[in-house]
Amino acid sequence: MKPKKIAFLGLFGQQNLGNECTLQAMIHHTRKRAPEADLLCICTGPDDTRSRHGIPAFEMYAPPSPKASRKNGSSESLIRRTAGRAWREFHHGLRAFRVLRGTGLLIVPGTGLLVDHTTGFQGYPYYLFKWALIAKLRRCKVLVLSVGAGPIVHPLSKLLIKGALRLADHRSYRDTFSKEYLEGIGFSTKGDPICPDLAFSLPEGMFPESRRTDTAQTIVGVGLIDYYGQGNKFGKKGDEVYKDYIDKTGALISWLLDHHYRVRLLLGDMEYDMKAIRDVMNYLQHHKDMREDGQVISEPIDSVAELLARLAGTDIVISPRYHNVILSLMLKKRAISLSYNEKFEALMHGFELDTYCLRLDELDVNRLIEQLISIEREGDRLSASIGKRADEYRRALNDQYETVFAKWGR
Repeated sequence: MKPKKIAFLGLFGQQNLGNECTLQAMIHHTRKRAPEADLLCICTGPDDTRSRHGIPAFEMYAPPSPKASRKNGSSESLIRRTAGRAWREFHHGLRAFRVLRGTGLLIVPGTGLLVDHTTGFQGYPYYLFKWALIAKLRRCKVLVLSVGAGPIVHPLSKLLIKGALRLADHRSYRDTFSKEYLEGIGFSTKGDPICPDLAFSLPEGMFPESRRTDTAQTIVGVGLIDYYGQGNKFGKKGDEVYKDYIDKTGALISWLLDHHYRVRLLLGDMEYDMKAIRDVMNYLQHHKDMREDGQVISEPIDSVAELLARLAGTDIVISPRYHNVILSLMLKKRAISLSYNEKFEALMHGFELDTYCLRLDELDVNRLIEQLISIEREGDRLSASIGKRADEYRRALNDQYETVFAKWGR
């Protein structure tokens, strides 16, 4: 039976362009294969999702109480907060049950729900399990497509995530690491396929032709991120990690300017990465490295289309943003990834670019410069092999869409 309604569950609408391009790809291929179905997004930013993608959206979690007590030190406050959240979750669960009425498919298209290092077990692991359970109560099929996994630290997070995956009717993982990680926490992935990140299936019409300006200078795209180290978002240690990252990035750009490259600054998250861009620009101004107009290009990026346009105007990309690297590879650009997670190693290994994947927390600017010189020399040969593998990934994802929609969505 054709589903009358198809819902997507993920971290959408929170200004992260990697997540947005995942949703954009999923919407495109769903409309292509199930054009009569109504679409719904269950996400962290419903307002942004409605305006950006033009589909109805519903909040993933129960909104916090505006009257939440700030007496965090008292047992009474803890009891009240716990009871208050339970009450809000109960009401949100009832609303969620109504929202999924008539839904035939709940699709989890990638994004970072199979982690707990940023939210604990009460965050993403709980939301994933909650929605999978409600979907099954609604007799709705649950498809988990091309997801990554880890880190998952808390024992309750592992139980919730494994419980949600067991409720799924179909599961696939974006890389071998994610599949093996889940095996390592006691979840059987036998028979579950590996299929690339959904961003590799963005519509071909979205990708502009690579553009060069009238300058002979090589243009290097440098991605920025608000990097504080894993688990160090707040506190002195995190601040020190962030300052070290900004100083090293500034030193890299200074070298590029000294050697007559042009630099285009890139971001992957519109909310968080602007701080890093401002701090790098301040570093360059403080070190008097803004030599002439146009050497450092920093332009607004408010959508996936704008990010693709900026990437198309580069020759080489260096970035610690995962989807900056993916989209660069889709554009047949030579890319160097700065890794803070095993997903980068898995991505670059798939393209036989292991040597161009450097750990962000051990970043050596001189080593990075050596890699830049090396990858620049590779030229057209490397771009051709990148394009070939990107095409293979697109075909693999097309096969996945055909398989799951033929079974559940047509």
